[in-house]
Amino acid sequence: PGLLVGHMLSSCDRISIGGKSPLTGGVKEANAGGTTGLQMAYLGIRALIIEEIPAEPGFWVLHLSKQGARFEQTFRACPEPAEGVSEDPKGLIGLGVYETAPKLLKKYGQKVAIALIGPGGEMKLSAAGIQNLDKDKVPSRIAARGGLGAVMGSKGLKAIIFDAEGCQKPLLADANAYRAAQKIFNKALLEHPQTATFRDYGTAAMAQMSDGFGGLPTRNFSSGHFEKVEEISGEHLRELLLARGGVSDPTHACMPGCTIQCSNVFSGEDGKSIVSPLEYESIGLMGANLGIDSLDVIARLNWQVNDLGLDSIEIGAALGVAAEAGQMGWGNAARAMELLDEIRRNTPLGRVLANGAVSTGKHFGIERVPAVKGQAMSAYEPRAIKGTGVTYATSPQGADHTCGLTIRARINHLDPKGQADVSRTAQINMAGYDSLGACIFAGFGFAAAPTGTIARLLNARYGWDMPADVLQVLGKETLKLEREFNRRAGFTAKDDRLPEWMTREPLPPHNAVFDVPEEDLDGVFDW
Repeated sequence: PGLLVGHMLSSCDRISIGGKSPLTGGVKEANAGGTTGLQMAYLGIRALIIEEIPAEPGFWVLHLSKQGARFEQTFRACPEPAEGVSEDPKGLIGLGVYETAPKLLKKYGQKVAIALIGPGGEMKLSAAGIQNLDKDKVPSRIAARGGLGAVMGSKGLKAIIFDAEGCQKPLLADANAYRAAQKIFNKALLEHPQTATFRDYGTAAMAQMSDGFGGLPTRNFSSGHFEKVEEISGEHLRELLLARGGVSDPTHACMPGCTIQCSNVFSGEDGKSIVSPLEYESIGLMGANLGIDSLDVIARLNWQVNDLGLDSIEIGAALGVAAEAGQMGWGNAARAMELLDEIRRNTPLGRVLANGAVSTGKHFGIERVPAVKGQAMSAYEPRAIKGTGVTYATSPQGADHTCGLTIRARINHLDPKGQADVSRTAQINMAGYDSLGACIFAGFGFAAAPTGTIARLLNARYGWDMPADVLQVLGKETLKLEREFNRRAGFTAKDDRLPEWMTREPLPPHNAVFDVPEEDLDGVFDW
């Protein structure tokens, strides 16, 4: 859990999961909301380290409580128990996350937090993530990027149970000072105009914004404009959910105490949930990137990817590469679903796709693969939003918008000048926010609050004497450690580049190429 986790400071109860990425071969941090961070903080766990691998093949559930830690072996689920024979409650292997989580909650109690993998993690597929429960006990908060679910699968762990029964919130060194700083932060966050935007439209608000910049990846990153962007926009999403009723909810919190509530529960016309949440990245990579213009279809694809325990960004990018290779037609949702079923059935084609966009490109001989250091790009086209392109290229973690998104920077996104500077600032800030356990959107509040608010919160929490620029201190130190990890793993400056085809292939509608000078890329971490 991050440094601020444990007292339900709005949007600041996230966890970070780290390891060596099977996609990139370098360092990877993936974070998620939900309830895991709170339970870890109540248990007094600052970090959980899983070393080595089991001596014998198999899968286990790790249960953590105030009484200690214990491993319980699990077995393959029996899909059709013999007549009169109850299904083995320990049978979890092979189950999707939506079936696994209720079984674990039934056994360990409704108050626990759970981190678990799906079949993708069990099969050690490089696009596998680690799911966590949201406040409604749905395994919807995924630490998705970089293949860390495959790492967890390699450790023989199907799930980790965090049971804080009988535990208390962590102590505050100065409760009055903490509450005063918390009040200042909450006020700044609530009054920031972007809070209302994301509360109403969620992350899907970014669809029309990205498209407006010519940066919405469309048909395997061959265009930055999707002609039916309105059909997959946050505005249309909200309109649908308000009209459908039932369990539909356009304004939903992924963790207790969040005032932004940018998540959602997406339902069908019958008012029954299809998936929660339906986020911009899934809409971009499994919608516009595949030529699919129906939120209902995207939601159903998203559910399948989630249930498999996979990263929707990586899978969406892989499907886009497969479409370019002729494996599916643009907009062919039925074929996209068939390809996801290939993954579920663990076929050779399914494994190619679920090992990511680069794996798919190599298999089919496709050059136009939108990836850096082996990891697929997010739903922000780097030729149109060049600061984010710098982040994709230079981040130690490969192409990942959460490492330093620059779309809100006050800069001409098509001009190569100054892009390294805005990326540097964004990368430092995001590494700092990850260390705090803060959501990217908590940054709205911290940026608007008086200078030193983060330091006041940390000092009141721990009795420290952190400087006002502690966010930058944390961010720089984190990036320094990540870069050193990658250096030891064999990475050099040559790896800090976008795919060559993006430097020569113009992207409609602005006919832009990625033309930030290499010397600017090499100087990003000069501070």
